Amino acid sequence: MASEKVETVIAGNYVEMEREEGGPKSAKGKLSNFFWNGGSVYDAWFSCASNQVAQVLLTLPYSFSQLGMLSGILFQLFYGLMGSWTAYLISILYVEYRTRKEREKVDFRNHVIQWFEVLDGLLGKHWRNIGLFFNCTFLLFGSVIQLIACASNIYYINDNLDKRTWTYIFGACCATTVFVPSFHNYRVWSFIGLLMTTYTAWYLTIASIIHGQVEGVKHSGPSKMVLYFTGATNILYTFGGHAVTVEIMHAMWKPQKFKTIYLLATLYVLTLTLPSASAVYWAFGDMLLTHSNALSLLPKTKFRDSAVILMLIHQFITFGFACTPLYFVWEKFVGVHKTKSIFKRALTRLPVVIPIWFLAIIFPFFGPINSTVGSLLVSFTVYIIPALAHMVVFAPAAARENAVERPPKFLGGWAGLYSMNMFVVVWVLIVGFGFGGWASMLNFIQQIDTFGLFTKCYQCKPHKA
Repeated sequence: MASEKVETVIAGNYVEMEREEGGPKSAKGKLSNFFWNGGSVYDAWFSCASNQVAQVLLTLPYSFSQLGMLSGILFQLFYGLMGSWTAYLISILYVEYRTRKEREKVDFRNHVIQWFEVLDGLLGKHWRNIGLFFNCTFLLFGSVIQLIACASNIYYINDNLDKRTWTYIFGACCATTVFVPSFHNYRVWSFIGLLMTTYTAWYLTIASIIHGQVEGVKHSGPSKMVLYFTGATNILYTFGGHAVTVEIMHAMWKPQKFKTIYLLATLYVLTLTLPSASAVYWAFGDMLLTHSNALSLLPKTKFRDSAVILMLIHQFITFGFACTPLYFVWEKFVGVHKTKSIFKRALTRLPVVIPIWFLAIIFPFFGPINSTVGSLLVSFTVYIIPALAHMVVFAPAAARENAVERPPKFLGGWAGLYSMNMFVVVWVLIVGFGFGGWASMLNFIQQIDTFGLFTKCYQCKPHKA
């Protein structure tokens, strides 16, 4: 009964917020609201799906060449479900934190709640510091990966400039995301972004089938343990896009409806990733081991160039998704988070882009960097910490009794929920962080030894004289 009362309070706040932000009277205001100010369940779904399958779409065939077809498909299904589970846990913890704070009459109208604040409010400063470190480091390298992907993709349209020069150019372009205030304002962008990845995924699938298998194609994966676990951690990274889950939830008018959104987004993403990765691997086989960007193997056509351009735009959007939580953290640190001036906040945010730019130039290893980030950062940020935090928060009997969100009966109540969480923690710690960390770091070091830091053009064909 108490939980119903709490949920009514939350829903009441958000209905009021929806009326304030969602109902301007002028035609200009309505138009602006339609394109700019999103907070519905549909906006959240587009944000989750669009953010989850960005440039990694182009590296999944590379992962299949490391894993083999069967393991590639099974790992996608497995990590897709596991990622949806931990997104569900994060949503429960968010609602629990928000409810407790609203009982204390805390007003979040001009404040974006973030994951480290949820951990702080529910578990204290040590959990906050751990969450802040892993989340910020992951988002930092997530943004770095988007820049590397931009340079890697545009090179296949225009190779007059090397990839490092393209990284300089796109670093400047992506810096314009400092002007987007919050996830409310990604409504039209997340919608367009998902259309772009949908086109690219089906282009990869159809173009590979039409191209057919290359002469003498080999499908030898899995051939080495190092490659196997590197590929597995890239897929772990693929379905670990919910480092921004709390910010997306907070942008919703009714965040208690988030529970199934991430699962539905993941199911849609699987309709893009499974056919495209399977088809490209079927067509090119072991050639993908030295071509981590799937677009590099397909013939240059107007359809491929369209896919490249659309992915470039989408990576710009995804850069904004990854960077916006970092902007919020920095704003809170320097004390301008509640400032209403967009220009002042934008100027404050600019220093965040500089280290991202620099790291993209140092480590331009498209593909291997995904696996490294997946094993060392995503494993904790997205899987281990949420599962552990959920178990600790609801360890006391009183916390379980007064929980706002109770576990579904089909899971077996609290015992079933704890069993799921323990499985996630043990599996990701051993397979994702342990074997995956070992394999991806070996692969990453090999890239440094082969190509060197600050390499001008990673995996580029030599220009003909």
